[in-house]
Amino acid sequence: MIKKSNEVSLKEAIDEMLHVYKLKGKVYEAQIINSWGRVMGTMIEKHTRDLYLKNGKLFIKVDSAALKMELTYSRSKIIDRVNHEIGSAIVEEVVLL
Repeated sequence: MIKKSNEVSLKEAIDEMLHVYKLKGKVYEAQIINSWGRVMGTMIEKHTRDLYLKNGKLFIKVDSAALKMELTYSRSKIIDRVNHEIGSAIVEEVVLL
């Protein structure tokens, strides 16, 4: 099938819309939240109180000081796992709250 010059795929149209309305970050954030338990495990998911993405930083609030300390040492592993799950290098830094 030959594409006419003014035709775009649905994926391209959605990507452009997300870019124009600055929603791409929110889509990534929703993907991270929805896959958090699968990526990090149920124990960490149970102790996570807040999780959000802003400007390439993943903010994680947990209710356990011991878990917070353990996650502090695993920041690069968290970044790798989340980015792998999303399929894009969107998370550059992890901030534990």
